Amino acid sequence: MQAKQVLLTGGTGGLGQGVIPVLLAQGAELTVPYRRVAKVEPLKKQRSPAELARLHFVEADLSDEAAVAELVEAMPRVDALIHLVGGFSMGKTHTYDYSDWKKAFNLNLDTTFLVCKQVLQRMLAQNYGRIVTIGSRGAAQPAAQLAAYSAAKAGVVALTQAIAQETQGTGITANVVLPSVIDTSANREAMGTDQADQWVKPTSLAHLIGFLASEAAGDIRGAAIPVYGDA
Repeated sequence: MQAKQVLLTGGTGGLGQGVIPVLLAQGAELTVPYRRVAKVEPLKKQRSPAELARLHFVEADLSDEAAVAELVEAMPRVDALIHLVGGFSMGKTHTYDYSDWKKAFNLNLDTTFLVCKQVLQRMLAQNYGRIVTIGSRGAAQPAAQLAAYSAAKAGVVALTQAIAQETQGTGITANVVLPSVIDTSANREAMGTDQADQWVKPTSLAHLIGFLASEAAGDIRGAAIPVYGDA
């Protein structure tokens, strides 16, 4: 990953905070879009001046295609896209509000499509690229009260694998990681800590993601990789 230009979406979230130090240690240069300044400042304080020189925070709304296009165009290259943006809400299907359904798809699937669409144009022009998206265990094993989240993440898997097929014969790969519950502060707050020791650690995911985003993973395409921890 030395000197590779990486677009890391969702970098200010719980998983992103595990991925950033791993990629910086591998020598990557990161562009991290954000929506809230309050999430950026703590991340800056954790990094050395040398690391901050390779860590670029850019305010951007990833649900706005024009904003995504501007974000991608401003990068000198896009060697890798690591798309971590996502989130879930719970509810039984027969009482789940349609507006919440649309929000789940916008956050998890629509942003994935918009970012992948824009980076693919750059990657195809340079005949090289790595795309790594984040699905969910729920995409393969849907759970009660997570219909919207599971369906949206299943869409992420299908989209990623379709991109892998579309880019055959190029230097571009696309793969998706399927974690179960990730051990983040937000999940501990929302779900308690009784089973937290069984959850997937962000650092563990970060090393897998970093590998898939590297040149070494050139022979892996269209994979949906389960990472379930001890659950």
